[in-house]
Amino acid sequence: MRTVFRASLRIHARRYVAAAIAVTASVAFVVVIGVLTAGARSGLTDGTGSPYRGADHVVSPAIWPGSQMDLDEVIAFTERHGENAAAIGRGSPPAQVDGRPLSRVMVAPIARSPELRWQQLVTGRFPAAEGEAVLHDWFAQAEKIGIGDRIRIGEGSGATDVEVVGVVESPAPGAMASVYVTWPQLLRWRDDLHLGSVAVRGDILGPLPGGAKVQSPEEFVTEREAKLRDAVDTWSLMPLLFAAIAVVVSVLVIANTFSILFAQRMRDFALLRCVGATRRQVVGSVRREAAAVGVLASLAGVLVGVGLGYGVIALINAVVPTARSGVVNTRAPVMSASAPEPTAFWPWLLGGFALGLLVTLVASWLPARRVVRVSPLAALRVGGSTDVALDVRTAAGRTRLALAALGLVAGPVLLGTAMAQDNTVLMLAGGAAVSAGVLLVGPVLVPRLIRVAGAPLGLAGRLATQNAVRNPRRTAATTASVLVCVTLTTAVLTGSATTRAASDAERGVEHPIDVALTSSGTPLGSDLLDRVRRTPGVEQAVPVDGVVARVSGLAEPIPLLTTPAAGQVARDGGTFAHLRPGEIRIDPGSLTDDPVRNPIDIGTGDEVTVRVGDREARLQVVVGVPSTHELHQASGWGPAGVVATETLARLTDSPQPLAIWVRATSGTDSLQLVGAMDELAEPAGATVDDQLQARAAEEGLLGVLTLSVLGLLGISVVIAVIGIANTLGLSVLERAREHALLRALGLTRRQLRRMLAAEAMLLSVVATLLGSVIGIGFGWVGYETFVERALAEVPLQVPWPQLGVVVLLAALAGLLASVLPARRAARVPPAAGLSLD
Repeated sequence: MRTVFRASLRIHARRYVAAAIAVTASVAFVVVIGVLTAGARSGLTDGTGSPYRGADHVVSPAIWPGSQMDLDEVIAFTERHGENAAAIGRGSPPAQVDGRPLSRVMVAPIARSPELRWQQLVTGRFPAAEGEAVLHDWFAQAEKIGIGDRIRIGEGSGATDVEVVGVVESPAPGAMASVYVTWPQLLRWRDDLHLGSVAVRGDILGPLPGGAKVQSPEEFVTEREAKLRDAVDTWSLMPLLFAAIAVVVSVLVIANTFSILFAQRMRDFALLRCVGATRRQVVGSVRREAAAVGVLASLAGVLVGVGLGYGVIALINAVVPTARSGVVNTRAPVMSASAPEPTAFWPWLLGGFALGLLVTLVASWLPARRVVRVSPLAALRVGGSTDVALDVRTAAGRTRLALAALGLVAGPVLLGTAMAQDNTVLMLAGGAAVSAGVLLVGPVLVPRLIRVAGAPLGLAGRLATQNAVRNPRRTAATTASVLVCVTLTTAVLTGSATTRAASDAERGVEHPIDVALTSSGTPLGSDLLDRVRRTPGVEQAVPVDGVVARVSGLAEPIPLLTTPAAGQVARDGGTFAHLRPGEIRIDPGSLTDDPVRNPIDIGTGDEVTVRVGDREARLQVVVGVPSTHELHQASGWGPAGVVATETLARLTDSPQPLAIWVRATSGTDSLQLVGAMDELAEPAGATVDDQLQARAAEEGLLGVLTLSVLGLLGISVVIAVIGIANTLGLSVLERAREHALLRALGLTRRQLRRMLAAEAMLLSVVATLLGSVIGIGFGWVGYETFVERALAEVPLQVPWPQLGVVVLLAALAGLLASVLPARRAARVPPAAGLSLD
């Protein structure tokens, strides 16, 4: 049988190329999963994790959120480690430039060691001594401060002038600050300081601060990301989920390819049986052939996967620079800005190779057993197909039908239970059950759908339809890989659209006003309103009337605002400004410079006394929506209270315009818009509060996730297209005599190519439409189970334009998959084709 083994590999090498392509694509898919998943995770954690990327340990509160470390102990701990430690935190001392007060300035430290500096230098240099500072580029442009300017930070005896020596970008929203200074400089304002963690390089020296714990950077970042996402660590599930998808798609494609290969060699196997080879020997020879193909193709797949993963990472970073996608290294999985090139993990490479070999052997097992079950005499007969549709008259058919019914009944029950209990495991189990049921019933369902889709087509279309449904089981297997991929793609697109809508609604509640210009007493004239409305990037701006009032519990008077036009600009439709008489909405984070160390002692339900001149009123407090960030940020309408129109009328007879609320156009340059607002507000004595930066950071995280998932699914679609091309290419070899007969009867080469193209398009389009229907359902279930518990409830959002693009791309992919097989079939002369055996 060794001679038979070597001869089979040599003679059928051309046919095994199709199987090798499928195996290579599958292994490459698994390897790319490793590269892209690490890259996407690094892109997400590059924000939260960038302050810790050069560290070996992270010291943080033992319970987060909910506890803090003692400031003095954290400072002592950091000092004890010298340049091997960098405290992460910030303070908010008062600051001014050229006598002009700066509002809400956050000051943070620059690490002493360059390896622990997470800020990215844009221009200038990092501070080297006390009296020097760098600014965040957003803050520098908004306040019109450049290199060489001096800022006075602090007040009284603690006031210090610092010179701006550089401008930086800081990718961590939770640790982002306006001004960065040296560590000794920062300690001058320790009374205004909050330190939430310490990044440590090397060994931990001495005791930890009270109430602290030590984690690796990866553990720390994973915990923070999971807590911020309602304790759902998406990235722990994603590699396993897509590895499972890779296995399913690979088995479907490769098993179908081997089924066609072995069916074409049925007579060869029969002859071997007739000359004395046993079933065991034939199956063993076939399995050795499959193993040889699996080893060579898996090696090629590892190389292709590494190259493709690097290429996709580079493409994402080039097309969407803000995605910040990269791949982590083996020591500390947090992307370094100085090393953006991806590095694949050896476990993924070895796992991809092993999986390719295993999948090849498993996928060849059933087709090999199927062909040796046929008696030699029956196999030697020309014609007649052993591939039939689901037949309920046989035991195998009844078993298959029962399993399909079980999956289609139990699956929806599990999905419904998952939605009711928010159970991710039940959701995955229900989705798998429904998918299995659809795949099992595929030999009956898919051919009928293809007949319906092919009915309106012409002669070539009718021939294509008959060819496509001739072998129902093969047709179902060919479309199964496309069905799985499109189902997942549609589910992701639907889930992403719904999640994005929910996130927008959530952000609208947390940050209802994009930009607010607020005066502490001087009325804002109509000319300022006109200039604001004419500013590029402003979609709408409304004046907000109010009066300056004193509120018990607050040291300084604040404006009280009201406007019935809030719905024209507010992201929540103006809900936050719709209050009942006797209520006042305030945002404590906007009324204090340090919400952590110096919080406002006013909470929801408290009653405060509000005085305007000789008038006063007792109002019940409604506190603004709290931020999910570690340090509370303002909700966007500025340092003011919001009341009902009736309440303001009780306090004053002559309200004046004390604020302008602005809604930005979609896609506007936030930095330029805020800078323009600052230029307009400063002469009028108004302050500017914006939430555009916070919104952009949150949208960036969702964008990274969506791009990464679609990238992974895009590769699976490529594998499915390869499966269609393999099936069509091998069927061209199988039907060479039939094509020759059609040519002899008058079918032109062009008509033959059109027939094969129509066949491929029918397979892909039917699978895409069926997958889209199932995927929309899965997307809705996933949202109800996985996302709704963390975000506001919104109706299901079906991205019809994107789904239309998916169907169009599937049709084009089917057309592309038919090009080479059709050209090969058309090149064979009718006489040569009729002489083939």
